Amino acid sequence: MIEQDWKAAHTEYSHRIDQYLQNTLKQLPNDAPKLKEAMAYSLFNGGKRVRPFLVYGLGQMLGLSLEQLDPCAAAIECIHAYSLVHDDLPAMDDDNLRRGKPTCHIQFDEATAILVGDALQSLAFQLLAENHRVSAEIRIQWVQQLSVAAGLNGMCGGQSLDIESTNQAINIEALETLHKLKTGALIEVTAKMVAAVALGLNESQTQALETYVSCLGLAFQVQDDILDVTGNTEALGKPQGSDESLNKSTYPKLLGIDGAKALATELHIKATSALRQLPYNSDIMFDFANYIIARNH
Repeated sequence: MIEQDWKAAHTEYSHRIDQYLQNTLKQLPNDAPKLKEAMAYSLFNGGKRVRPFLVYGLGQMLGLSLEQLDPCAAAIECIHAYSLVHDDLPAMDDDNLRRGKPTCHIQFDEATAILVGDALQSLAFQLLAENHRVSAEIRIQWVQQLSVAAGLNGMCGGQSLDIESTNQAINIEALETLHKLKTGALIEVTAKMVAAVALGLNESQTQALETYVSCLGLAFQVQDDILDVTGNTEALGKPQGSDESLNKSTYPKLLGIDGAKALATELHIKATSALRQLPYNSDIMFDFANYIIARNH
């Protein structure tokens, strides 16, 4: 499988999710035009679309149609986008740049940014509830899975731990817990939601799927931490060294750059080993795992 194959798939999936989200926003009422504009600004600001890629890529690997997966991919991306808007707020990380553009509260205002997060979270669950391409039972399962991943036992819990650990010395186990919740939960849930609608997966195959995304999610965060030290502001789309300036605990700080790179490699090996256990054509997902730890932004 040549590198271009996964890139072509990523381009296709990114275009698809963008079109789906654009059509979704068009269908929403225009009663609050400023809020709607800010929602679009936050959804279409140059994100990597990692989570939709995983939903579509894993789903197609398992023989699912993209139409079945559209609301699932869009819902997860709405939650992710809302988390970034709130993460950038003055009360959180107080960032002025996101992917090279002014953050939502800078482009609009703080109150609008808070409401953008609230509205995108609501929209995520609306999309799942109104998806009639899958059964009501699966829709309920999807809502439950995403609500857990986004809440106290997932992303929000991780955000809270991140805030509490700022200016504090924490050990590597605490840092892993933080990131498995803050970043990993919304990546792990892609496999859970795909598995919920896939037919014929046994328990060990489902576990292999979840191990792949779990290791990939943590590797993604480790690489982010590395790039915060070794990258540059132009490539990153945000100030280089922002974690250090906020005195956050990171993998390079606890393990050193070489130790962090070794951990990313170890997680990559675990992810691809899990993928090999699945009796499907997983070439694109292998290549995507390679990209996660080789990327420079």
